[in-house]
This record gives sequence, C-alpha cells and structure tokens, in this order.
Amino acid sequence: MPQLPQISTVRTAGSRTPRMMRPSRFPSLNMPLLVVICALTAYGLIVVYSAVSSDVDYNFSRQLMGVAVGVVAMIAFWKFDYRRLSDMTKILMIINVVLILSPHLPVIGVNTMGATSWIKIGIQLQPGEFAKITVILMDASIMARYNGHLDDLREYLKAVGLMLVPFFCIMTQPDLGTGLVYIFIAAVALVVGGARPKYLLITLAVGIALIAMVFVVDQIIYETSNPHQYKLLKQYQRNRLLVFMNQGSTDLSDEGYNLQQAMIAIGSGGLFGQGYMQGTQHALGILPEAPTDFIFCVLAEELGFFGVLVLLGLYIALVVIAFRIARSSNDMFGLVLVMSIVGMWLFQILENIGMTCGLMPITGIPLPFMSYGSSFMMVNFALLGLIGSVWACSNQSGRKASYATTR
Repeated sequence: MPQLPQISTVRTAGSRTPRMMRPSRFPSLNMPLLVVICALTAYGLIVVYSAVSSDVDYNFSRQLMGVAVGVVAMIAFWKFDYRRLSDMTKILMIINVVLILSPHLPVIGVNTMGATSWIKIGIQLQPGEFAKITVILMDASIMARYNGHLDDLREYLKAVGLMLVPFFCIMTQPDLGTGLVYIFIAAVALVVGGARPKYLLITLAVGIALIAMVFVVDQIIYETSNPHQYKLLKQYQRNRLLVFMNQGSTDLSDEGYNLQQAMIAIGSGGLFGQGYMQGTQHALGILPEAPTDFIFCVLAEELGFFGVLVLLGLYIALVVIAFRIARSSNDMFGLVLVMSIVGMWLFQILENIGMTCGLMPITGIPLPFMSYGSSFMMVNFALLGLIGSVWACSNQSGRKASYATTR
C-alpha cells in the first residue's frame, strides 16, 4: 500500500501563517462594533450638548455620567458569559415585576407629568428603562426552550402570556411608549424563536381588534358618563392619534403644536443645516422636549440633511454588525437575544424619526444613543455588552473548533 506523503509543519523563510489561522490580539473584541459605537456616542453627545445648552431643566453632566456608567456596565456584560442566564426565566420574571412596579412604592416613587415612572434613591432613575434588559433576557430565555420550533398552541399561548406580564405592569404607571417597546421585543423574540406563522398572524389580528375595542368602549364611556370623561385612554393619548390621522387640520392642542414645530425645525435645516448651536426652534423654547423626544429635530435643524445621513449611516452600520454577530451565535438563546436588541433599536429609531416627520403617532420613545437620559444611555450600553458577550463566546468557540481541526 503506497504511503501518503507527509505534510511538513516546519515554516520556511518567507512563509506566512494563513490569515484565518492567525490569532487575534484581542479575540473577544469586535473592533467594527466598538468603532461604530464610539462614533455614534460622540455624535449624540455633540447634538445633546447643543440641545441642553439653552434649557436649564437639563444637565449635560448627567448625560456624561450616564455614558460613563454605561461603559462600565458594557465592559462587565461583555466579559460575562451570557449563556449563564439562559435558564433563569422565573428569576428574570420576578426582577421585571419588581423593577417595573417599584415606582408605586410611596417612599421612593416619583410622579412626573401624570406618570409614576421614576424612583428617587439619591438620584432619579427610571426602572422601566432598566427592565428592558431583563425583558429581552426573559423573552430570549423563553424562546430558547423551543430550539427554533414553537408549533404547539398551548406552549405558544404560555409563551405569549409570560411575555405580556411586563407590558401590563408598565401600563399601571402608565407608560405606553415603553409598553410598546416591550411588545415589539416580544414580537421579535417570537418570530426569531420559530413561532408558527399562523399563530403570529392570529395574534396580530387579535391585537388590532382589542385596540379598536378599547377606543369604541372608551367613547361609549365618555358619552354616557357625567361629566364626560375618558377612562381607558388619557386625553393626550387620544389627541396624539387624532393628530396623526388628521395632520391637515389646524389643531392647536399640545400634540398638534409639537408636530408642527418638529416639522418646521426639520424643514428649516435644508441641506447642510443652520450651523452647530445655531438652531432657533429649540434655542427659543419653541420646540418642546428637544433634548429627549425631539432630539432628531435639533440634529436636522443644525446639521441639515447631511447630518441626518451621517446618523442613518451609523445606525445602518450598527444594525449590520449586530446581525452578523447574531448569525455567528452558537445557540438559540444568543440568536434571539441579539435579534431582540436589534429589533428594539430599529423600532425606536423608526418610531422616533417617524413621529417627528408625521409618519408615526407621537410617543415618548427616545432615539438610541442620541436622546438625553442617563438611564437610557446606561441601558443601551449594557445591551451592547450583551451583544459583545455573544460575540466573545461565539468567537471563542470558533477558535477552539478551528484549533481542534488543525491538530
């Protein structure tokens, strides 16, 4: 029997190690992700600084503190093995309920603008924001059980019921904007986790029917009550929907006024904007909530269409990199986890930008890495850490497999 030729492993002068075999100096880091995040964060801080410079109600140092604490949280989550959380559904559910309902505690709860969404423990925090982390982890943990195939109706209803608990809790504050984010996170987890399409369509139809029923019942209550009052929806929530559906009217309510001023600010920016810190809509106090809900208008007014393109380019790069990390995941928990985070960011981006242009109803949903809010920044950086953890674990497993095949 002829002998197979032996492959020499001795490197000769001028030979190079194949690219795929060369070890990375920092194998757990994803440099494209870090570069995009640094650029996006710096861009956001520049715009926020301009937005808060003429508003005494906001403090730029708080935004910087949120970024600093968020970076620490990102590093901690990046180094943590996310797979340890895959079987902690019950614990995550308890944490969700405690976090979301904590503003109702009489000592630490704070009521702001008609909503009990904040707690004050030395500093003022929004637990509903931090619950986004545990909601995403819980939904990913639920769907990981089914390994990409959720075909049983009873199991599907059980999964949906568990995912709806945070939504009902947040509506006791009430905080419809955050509640919608929870709903969208659950929808992404169900789709990515392999829920049967027929069940998803039926759930969507039922959801639309329930929303319509709420409006009908609320109108009946309004007409039959004395004095006339809406019970199921706040007046401002109805106004926001009515303004969105009838934008051509001369509505002078707060919601109609906000939309008009937002569109004026965007349109006045033109191609290259009025110049950094030269915007008039927010500087004169005409544009409401400029550093938070309407930060996109500040960007468009001062930096124009070109500035908007830069922001959208950074968002696209972030989403593409996160998609690639999700595809590299070695387990269903990591896949659903990353895709739920990406889905949440996409929903917030589309809703926030859409509402300022009249394409979506006005809500209190902030713009990722751009809007003012220390709690908001901490949460986004912590979620980045979870994405980094998925990358690090997948990369480590891939390196081990590659090493084993070459031995």
